Amino acid sequence: MRCGFRVETFSYPSVRRGLAANTDRLAHFVAARDAETVHLVGHSLGGLLILNLLSRPALPHRGRAVLMGTPCRGSHCAATLAGLPGCARIVGHSLREWQGVTPPLAAGVEIGVIAGDRGVGTGPLLFGLPKPNDGIVAVAETQLAAATDSLTLHVAHSEMLFSKACARQVAAFLATGRFLHEGDERP
Repeated sequence: MRCGFRVETFSYPSVRRGLAANTDRLAHFVAARDAETVHLVGHSLGGLLILNLLSRPALPHRGRAVLMGTPCRGSHCAATLAGLPGCARIVGHSLREWQGVTPPLAAGVEIGVIAGDRGVGTGPLLFGLPKPNDGIVAVAETQLAAATDSLTLHVAHSEMLFSKACARQVAAFLATGRFLHEGDERP
């Protein structure tokens, strides 16, 4: 337990199963938690599963949600890759089914969005990914009108998973519903 949160990991077959099937699995995972409140943190496609879950009317154990590097408005890299001969399977069913349009979300859900702007990786080189980006997802693709708060950190897409700055921001949002912005006191 770190920062006062018990952490559990949810895994899903993003290539073999579609968005609805993976969201059903996430709903069962959340419902099975022995806790009054369950906060959700998702990276990339995991954030899309969370958004899909938050669009459902009956949410068990509702808490806050943080999306990191999530292509809420669609993915330029995934769309380009899916359009190449023989590459659609690499993108997987879940991401191909996401239309880049967030479904209406349940009322009262606090969502924080973290984007990265350290554009290292294949996205800018192979796919002409717009700047700023995290190397896979453009900052503009992470924007979510329903977000309670958002910020951009100088991290690459995969770095978000190991970044102390991201972890500190996730913990701050889950605890308060707000990220730490310049000038804020550190917890």
